Amino acid sequence: MTTYTSEHIQFTGNQVTRRRFIQNVSASGAAAGALSFREQMAVQAEELRKQGRSMILLWMSGGPSQLETFDPKPDHKNSGDTKAISTSVPGIQIAHDWTNMAQVMNEVAVIRSMTNKEGNHQRATYQMHTGYVPTGSVKHPSFGSLIAQQLANKESDLPSVVSIGRTAGAGFLGVNYEPFVVDRPGEMPQNIRVPDGQRRLERRLNLLQNLEGGFENQGAVQAVQSHQQLYAKATKFVFSNDTQCFDLGDEPQSLRDKYGDNAFGRGCLLARRLIERGVTFVEVQKNGWDTHDSVFERVSELASEVDVASAALINDLKSRGMLDQTLIVWAGEFGRTPQVNARGGRDHFPRAFNCWLAGGGVRGGQTIGSTTDDGSAIKDRPVAVADLLQSISHSLKIDPAHENMSPQGRPLKVVDGGEVVQELFS
Repeated sequence: MTTYTSEHIQFTGNQVTRRRFIQNVSASGAAAGALSFREQMAVQAEELRKQGRSMILLWMSGGPSQLETFDPKPDHKNSGDTKAISTSVPGIQIAHDWTNMAQVMNEVAVIRSMTNKEGNHQRATYQMHTGYVPTGSVKHPSFGSLIAQQLANKESDLPSVVSIGRTAGAGFLGVNYEPFVVDRPGEMPQNIRVPDGQRRLERRLNLLQNLEGGFENQGAVQAVQSHQQLYAKATKFVFSNDTQCFDLGDEPQSLRDKYGDNAFGRGCLLARRLIERGVTFVEVQKNGWDTHDSVFERVSELASEVDVASAALINDLKSRGMLDQTLIVWAGEFGRTPQVNARGGRDHFPRAFNCWLAGGGVRGGQTIGSTTDDGSAIKDRPVAVADLLQSISHSLKIDPAHENMSPQGRPLKVVDGGEVVQELFS
């Protein structure tokens, strides 16, 4: 076996791995009570990774209408053309386009009382993805990157964060937690084949390292290290057999049909395969929810894909015994106005919107919170963005109070404020 060693990259067939070290430490020093605080934290983190907890975010970009999804108002004029249908849980109704989700409602907890102040797409999306409102001085890490920081297996060949569609990045956490973006789910990612083989690539990497040494000696240490880390991750990735999980061809056609022959369906199936291979966080996006016009027709078209794939994902994970360890969150950046505008659409409405969670220890078959009869305000149990993120942290058993130091020297918690929505887990 060829061995190529640098500060950041190593190809070898016989090495002491971090996992083996932690196992030895936990078996001896931990038992004797002789571990330092840092060593204890490393052992605890390794135990979390062994549990294989992960998250899939189904992101509805544009802001889905709560009235046309999971908080219909069939007895009010604001409902418009939207009807309500019964679900597998007596007493819970959802909008009529979601017939597949209705059948798995016993696995789902719907929060109907999400509330926020940000009504701008960019700001609200940033906040929902990071937990912080955007500022000019700090680029906050995405919540997926923060989850991976605590849970990801550092030895995995695959990226710890994958996004099917463009999303928020790792911010100041750096390249180790930057999401790998998939533009065309179901196809092998571009530029992951090395036609000239491993030996030639290793020689090129060694040459690159020598060239960068001069820049590093002149004071560009951080830039060079980040660049080398990026190449280390990419090199490990392209030589891994695990990249085959991006090819859906070995899945039965019957299962692919259940997810749907469209980008979102293929994205959800890919998400399951990635989680199965040890990826910690996967985001699957569906654009088009900014329905300022023709809301009923457009949501019906969107739901025809999202309803099918979301329900298939829940059923697939459950059948494989993976649902308890995998948290699924369906959400967008805000909701839509209860009143239909002159163009037959609904406008931005952060005051009251909905999301749902399934798996990850969440108790399904329930709704949490409610809105008024006309949908214009929260009636009971308001849930803020920080509350949702605290609840996600609780499900995944990560520490929401963990602090990362920003480039400005300010410690920033994973989640700033908020409380766990206990009803999700009771």
